[in-house]
Amino acid sequence: MRSWALGLLLLAGSVPAASAQPAAAPAVVKPAPVSKFLSPGDLDPALLLPAPPSDAAPAAVEGRAELHRIAAARTPKRLAQARRDDEVEDVTALTGVLGPAFNLERLPATARLFADLRYEDNVAAKRAKAYFRRERPFLYDRTLDVCDDAHDVKNSYPSGHATMGYAAAAALEQLIPAKAQAVRARASDYAESRLVCGVHYRSDIDASQVLGAALVVKLLEKPDFKAEFEAARAELTAAHLAP
Repeated sequence: MRSWALGLLLLAGSVPAASAQPAAAPAVVKPAPVSKFLSPGDLDPALLLPAPPSDAAPAAVEGRAELHRIAAARTPKRLAQARRDDEVEDVTALTGVLGPAFNLERLPATARLFADLRYEDNVAAKRAKAYFRRERPFLYDRTLDVCDDAHDVKNSYPSGHATMGYAAAAALEQLIPAKAQAVRARASDYAESRLVCGVHYRSDIDASQVLGAALVVKLLEKPDFKAEFEAARAELTAAHLAP
C-alpha cells in the first residue's frame, strides 16, 4: 500500500498539472492625455471646482429626484433630441444656430481651432473626472430611466459633453458676437440633454459650465492657441460670418 501511494506521488510530480493557468498579462494602463497648450497648473480642477456632494448627501438625493422628475416630464421629441445630442460631441452640436454658411469643410482655420479646442476640453474634463471620481447617478439609483449607455460610466463630474458645449460656446461667442445669445441658449439646451438622458446630476452640468469657460480663458492666454483663434476670426470675417 505504501509503495503504491509512493508511486502515485512520484508520477504526479513528473506530470505537469493540467489545470495550471499561465500568469495573467499585466493590465495596460493608458497614459492620461496631455494638453497641447497648458501646463498642469494652469487649470487645476481641485482649485477651480467645488467637490461634488457625496451620494447620500441631501443635495445628491435631490439631484436624483430631479432626474426622476425630468424623465417623467420629457416628451418623445425631447428624448429623441437628447439621444442625438449624445451622439454628437463636437462643435457641430452647436453650429446649427449659426446657419448653413458656417460650414467647417469650407473654413479650415476655424475647423483647426475647434479641433484643438475639442482635444483640450476632453483633456480638461478627463482630468477633473479622474480627480473627483463621482459615480453616475444611475449607478446609485438603478430605477433611473437612462436613455443612453453613458460611455464613461464611472465618472460623472463634470460632464464631458457639457464641458465641450460650454467651451465651444465660449469661443463662438467671441468669434461671432452677433450670435452669442443663440449660441449660449443652444449650449445650455445641449447640456440639459445630459439630464434628460439621466446620466448626470445638474451639479455636474454646473461644473462643466465653469470648466468650459475657464478653459477658453486660459487657452487664449497662450500665444499658439491665440494665433489659431485670430486665424479663425480672420477667416470668419472674410466669409462675412463675423465682424
